[in-house]
Amino acid sequence: MSEHHKLAPLGGRLLTKPVMFFAPFVILGVILILKRLIFGIGAVSDLNGGYPWGLWISFDLLVGTGLACGGWALAWAVYACNQGQYHPLVRPALRASLFGYSLGGLSIMIDIGRYWNIYWLYWPGQFNTSSVLFETAFCMTIYIFVMVLEFLPAVLERFKWSVWLKRINKVMFFIIALGALLPTMHQSSMGSLMIVAGHKIHPLWQSYEMLPIYSLLTAFIMGFSVVIFEGSLTQSGLRGNGPNEKPLFTRLTYIIEAFLAIFLVLRFGELAYNGKLGYIFQADYYARLFWVEIALLVLPLVILRVKDARRSSKMLFIAGLGMIIGAGLWRMNYSLFAMNPGSGYDYFPTTSEILISVGFVAIEVCAYILLIRLLPVLPSLTSSNKHSEARGKA
Repeated sequence: MSEHHKLAPLGGRLLTKPVMFFAPFVILGVILILKRLIFGIGAVSDLNGGYPWGLWISFDLLVGTGLACGGWALAWAVYACNQGQYHPLVRPALRASLFGYSLGGLSIMIDIGRYWNIYWLYWPGQFNTSSVLFETAFCMTIYIFVMVLEFLPAVLERFKWSVWLKRINKVMFFIIALGALLPTMHQSSMGSLMIVAGHKIHPLWQSYEMLPIYSLLTAFIMGFSVVIFEGSLTQSGLRGNGPNEKPLFTRLTYIIEAFLAIFLVLRFGELAYNGKLGYIFQADYYARLFWVEIALLVLPLVILRVKDARRSSKMLFIAGLGMIIGAGLWRMNYSLFAMNPGSGYDYFPTTSEILISVGFVAIEVCAYILLIRLLPVLPSLTSSNKHSEARGKA
């Protein structure tokens, strides 16, 4: 690893104010998860026959794993597209991906009614290879293990286990290649999951041809955007004492813009091709939901067109947040908000469901803070400053 990419633990106090703030939500979330596992899913949720999937799948899994695609998206940029300048962002994004996917897997675990039978999913004689749900769950599980291997060098560097570090680096090219392939498969499959719902999904979101492509595009959008979002928050929390990665965030915006433009063109193109444009002009709940989603995705494009906006940390943060919420809303729309199972079914998440989801977010925030302080995840301040000076002279 070159000098300008040298990584180091941030150090400092572990029990910071953010950790102390989120810790109660972590404890409460864990308690409610244990309640669900002991007393059953009906003890904490409002799920029913019409809505077998609710907040835990729509937000914790679909949105959560979308936000966890930062490591995967950067892997494509750095290793597949040979854009080495983004290398300092890979390990922080990978850490976020590892926790995001792990918590997404946990959300599946608590959402399954008879969770003690989940081992049958991995029993070769029970493989249902014609099931999109099987491919998604099995692929996600393998990817979590791959991310553990990708992040392992940070642990080995921390404890100076150089022999094992050299061994894993020899096969890292294969691990990275597998890590780039697996999310491409299951992120597209997450879109395919709702095709089977047919007319139960509103026509503005149901698309037998495009759902897998939309899901893949939003994964790229959310993955790159969350790198900017988390990086901006980290630099703000360090009060300017951390590495200056804003030039890298600025470059990333051009990549995100391309994915945003492709998504919007395909979105309106599919509606026009299938004769569904009329739905967007109806004064109903679904049309308003559609325009809010589109506005959130168009807003970053407008912001980034403003002069010097890409040089402003505030503007980059707002643009990144808009892209995250817009793409996340599309995922929640097609999987929950735009679904109508009929037969009088209704669903609204209980307080316990919401608190469990908040607990997931709190776990990830606390884990992120602890890991960047204990392990070499962020570029060291010294090497980052040298790199910035070299870029300035160039």
